[in-house]
Amino acid sequence: MDRAALLALPSLCALWAAVLSLFPCGTQGNWMWLGIASFGVPEKLGCDGLPLNSRQKELCKRKPYLLPSIREGARLGIQECRSQFRHERWNCMVAAATTTPLANSPLFGYELSSGTKETAFIYAIMAAGLVHSVTRSCSAGNMTECSCDTTLQNGGSPSEGWHWGGCSDDVQYGMWFSRKFLDFPIRNSTGKESKVLLAMNLHNNEAGRQAVAKLMSVDCRCHGVSGSCAVKTCWKTMSSFEKIGHFLKDKYEDSIQISDKTKKKMRRREKDQRQTPIHKDDLLYIHKSPNYCVENKKLGIPGTQGRECNRTSGGADGCNLLCCGRGYNTHVVRHVERCECKFIWCCYVRCRRCESMTDVHTCK
Repeated sequence: MDRAALLALPSLCALWAAVLSLFPCGTQGNWMWLGIASFGVPEKLGCDGLPLNSRQKELCKRKPYLLPSIREGARLGIQECRSQFRHERWNCMVAAATTTPLANSPLFGYELSSGTKETAFIYAIMAAGLVHSVTRSCSAGNMTECSCDTTLQNGGSPSEGWHWGGCSDDVQYGMWFSRKFLDFPIRNSTGKESKVLLAMNLHNNEAGRQAVAKLMSVDCRCHGVSGSCAVKTCWKTMSSFEKIGHFLKDKYEDSIQISDKTKKKMRRREKDQRQTPIHKDDLLYIHKSPNYCVENKKLGIPGTQGRECNRTSGGADGCNLLCCGRGYNTHVVRHVERCECKFIWCCYVRCRRCESMTDVHTCK
């Protein structure tokens, strides 16, 4: 490791300490990898210098070329989580970085991470992010052991005028690697609570992966005289990660509460609903979410005071909902910008200086 990388470690550790605050006690070792999103070039630090558990470090050493994809997967997941919840009371913001040593950090293990709907979404979106980034890297030809999905080559329907070709995304490899890298065997956990929580997390990991596979689409290109489209070459491609994020947000809204009792398989909490099956792409949670309206330092919840809201919206970003009925403050913000720019021959641009006033509403 070079001197510059060593000097950078303290500040980087503070950044990924904040990321760790999202995850429950007992499973942090499995999720330290998210800290890689804070590392500019993780390859320079080597596998031993990165926030990975022992299993992940071994896998990293065997497949070091996957480090950029792992970093991109963490970045994708965190970014999409923030995007999907940017107008909600819980906005998926990582807690402020701290200089407190990791072992004693107060950021660890608060209620947000203890089997709630929010935990379910985090696990699903992060697993999906890893699938997406690894699969995309395979299709781009950045790795030797995976490329395009060869199972679709030379297939199709000649009678209907199309055949498989191009480079279909090999999502199965991405899913395989995501399972290998993220899933921690239940048999290695201790205690009833941790086993149920781990089973829930494993299920939500898989729900995230299933979302990527379920939203695969088919793209085609036409061939023929004068664009007649007599023959089409088609291939399978992943949806944008934003679309996957929307799908998982809908699953979050309809997530299923399960029993916290240890059984052979997870069951719905409500006894009269237990005959209704739980599907692979459902998101599961154990505990109801805490109150995100007011600050709770013990649980690491900042509350919504000071958050900007939309006075005219009836949705989650509206002042009535986001401010939890406490009301809001209004202040005027003056914007100054260049406008009505014209190119003057020769050779400069002349602009006017325009001012505008905007009302900004923030929660009391």
